[in-house]
Amino acid sequence: MTAQGKGRVRELAGERGAGRASADAGISRERYPPVLIERVAPEVDGGRYPVKRVVGDVVTVEADVIKDGHDALGARVCYRGPGDAAWRDAPMLYDFDSDRWSGAFVVDRLGRWTYTVAAWCDDFETWRVDLGKRLQAGQEVAAELLEGAALLEAAADRASGVARARLGQSAAVLRETRQLAAERARVALDPELGALARAHADRAQGACYGRELTVVVDRPRAQTAAWYEMFPRSQASVPGRHGTFADAERSLPRLAELGFDVVYLPPIHPIGRQYRKGPNNTLAAGPDDPGSPWAIGNEHGGHEAVEPALGTLADFDRFVRAAEALGMEVALDFALQCSPDHPWVREHPDWFFVRPDGSIKYAENPPKKYQDIYPLDFWCARREELWRACRDLLLHWVGHGVRTFRVDNPHTKPLSFWEWVIGEVQAVHPDVVFLAEAFTRPKRMYALAKLGFTQSYTYFTWRNTAAELREYLTELAQGEAAEFMRGNLFANTPDILHEYLQTGGPAAFRVRLVLAATLSPLYGIYSGFELAEHVPLRPGSEEYLHSEKYEVRVRDWTRPGNLDPDIRAINRIRRENPALQQYRNLTFHVSENEQILCYRKSMPDRSNDLLIAVNLDPHHPQATMVHVPLDALGLSADADFVVEDLLTGARYTWHGARNYVRLDPVEQVAHVLRLVRF
Repeated sequence: MTAQGKGRVRELAGERGAGRASADAGISRERYPPVLIERVAPEVDGGRYPVKRVVGDVVTVEADVIKDGHDALGARVCYRGPGDAAWRDAPMLYDFDSDRWSGAFVVDRLGRWTYTVAAWCDDFETWRVDLGKRLQAGQEVAAELLEGAALLEAAADRASGVARARLGQSAAVLRETRQLAAERARVALDPELGALARAHADRAQGACYGRELTVVVDRPRAQTAAWYEMFPRSQASVPGRHGTFADAERSLPRLAELGFDVVYLPPIHPIGRQYRKGPNNTLAAGPDDPGSPWAIGNEHGGHEAVEPALGTLADFDRFVRAAEALGMEVALDFALQCSPDHPWVREHPDWFFVRPDGSIKYAENPPKKYQDIYPLDFWCARREELWRACRDLLLHWVGHGVRTFRVDNPHTKPLSFWEWVIGEVQAVHPDVVFLAEAFTRPKRMYALAKLGFTQSYTYFTWRNTAAELREYLTELAQGEAAEFMRGNLFANTPDILHEYLQTGGPAAFRVRLVLAATLSPLYGIYSGFELAEHVPLRPGSEEYLHSEKYEVRVRDWTRPGNLDPDIRAINRIRRENPALQQYRNLTFHVSENEQILCYRKSMPDRSNDLLIAVNLDPHHPQATMVHVPLDALGLSADADFVVEDLLTGARYTWHGARNYVRLDPVEQVAHVLRLVRF
């Protein structure tokens, strides 16, 4: 054990006598502890990275605690919150079947918490078990009672107050030879005395897990939120007119009424003029074409400024306050790239990639070219200055009421930068949320989550069959990644119009809405989803025709056939059912037709059990027998039970494990069934 580990044993024990070395100074209890602690969970990559929870969560910690012989053991979870000087602890209980110890503590405030496990030989419990065996065998126990008295006296020395007095009095009873041994033994075997002695056991002779582990605790909205992405410039009511923050503010009541929690804005900064992109990403922009918001910076400023056509910074502040008044918050895009007109290009040309001919390299992802964007060189000679400037941009917008950032393409910037900058911001503002827009390889996506991102985009958009959804969502919700990554299931984005939505009609949009909103407590849609916008730029493309990334789009949100009723209903159901606000409670169940996906979201105490069946075929009615997990729901094999469809209010009486479901996409694409408990 390291010197740090030895000190931690003493600190966690909080008692005298932190371990006595043997005659051979090289063989000590500290170096060779009598108890082994292994396979502590949750733990990410040997403790290199934190696990994630939200305020109010119960953190359950498990461990293997191993020792030779038959001694009784004790173990506790030791933990401390942000700013705590001293450790607190909670008991761990042993489960014989799994041969595992488990304990728990509640995280009640934001920030970084630390936890570990301590274990020791429980001498008094070992003695009590031995005493009970001797009594059962009819043996003489006078000497053993004196041994027990000594153990209680040692425990009393470690206690104070009422506990010290009770332990001392019990020790005196065990030493009272004038009293019958049976009566003294009855006192010794009292469960309350055993618990009191256990609470004051000599933990310093035990061991502490060799690592202090970390849990990052976020606010609840980091785990449960419905996102809506909109371009403020498209919120005007007159076709062709560039929208403003004031126009966007008038759109907020509609979004609040639909039940959204987060309004996400693409970049709101001044847009570059050189190489400005025209409609449908053409290279020839007209004088009135607004350009791509991701080409950031012109003579009006850079990332700290707002596009004058949208209004002023004061107008943005009013927009943020208006959203807050409606119970929503504003998320802002954080895109670390610059147009050729960005002030940084003139002031800090060494922050960019300079070609041998002296020109600055623009962004490319062959065959795609982004002539209107310069990437930053995060490993340039003056990188510390650049990194601090990027951090200060985040702090600038935090100062204007932004507590959530959607980060554009974080996988194209150094991973170490994100670990540093997120740590810097959350050290002073632990409530800030970072969403990674990282459509990249799985391991890189996971690395970003480990390094600090609160949420992440996922591959949900490309998982459309039952087998694909089961495999991927099980990985997200039940796999190792669930400890450190929260998947935000966006049904569409300005960049991604999946073929399923292009060809499935409005029913396809309803299917993906229900899936996104019920498979994860985090989901989002991009403007136009509610109107089932589905026309691609060209066959085989996932780009929208007349993409809002390059032009202003004014829509009629009241158009007949819009999906507002569906969105309103699903967001209401999410808010009314705690099971849909949890991330790691998803389980899939058998459907005898692969066109219907069946899954469950439940609360641990069975107070809210939901069974969800979704027809993945947007063109045809499908029927199946779904298998209800009766044991998990506490139902007997031959029970009749009632389920209520939260989408329609209809109630059905089901019987046993196999039950019939039929879903016609013209009428209803899904059942969200709540088990009715009378």
